Amino acid sequence: MVILAAFGGMMVACQTKQQTEEIVVSDEMFEGDEHNAVTSLDFMGTYEGVLPCADCEGIQTVIELGVGNSYVKKVTYLGKENSEVIETQGTFSWNDEGNTITLDSEPAPNQYFVGENVLFHLDIDGNRIEGDLADKYRLNKK
Repeated sequence: MVILAAFGGMMVACQTKQQTEEIVVSDEMFEGDEHNAVTSLDFMGTYEGVLPCADCEGIQTVIELGVGNSYVKKVTYLGKENSEVIETQGTFSWNDEGNTITLDSEPAPNQYFVGENVLFHLDIDGNRIEGDLADKYRLNKK
């Protein structure tokens, strides 16, 4: 009897071990652990800079990114008569990669690539601006 009980205990132990080895780990378990601007950077805050302008000295731009994906954008066209501050606000959304925001209430171009303490203003197609003026299309975090 003792031998039969011991044999039965070993069978249960083997079955339990076998079940444990069959656990499948899926990539879906780790989807929330991606590193991107949304999850890795302290992106909320105030960004400012002077963007190039075709018919003025520059566009003084201030963008405040806040909680709930809210934003306030203030622009001033430098060197123009009536250089008043134009203020708009709304919400922004992230692209699928989590590295670019779109100011939902703004006319295009309204996308910014989010880097460490910087927003890069993107062209109308959502691409980084290249060439001699590329460095002029950045807003630095205050």
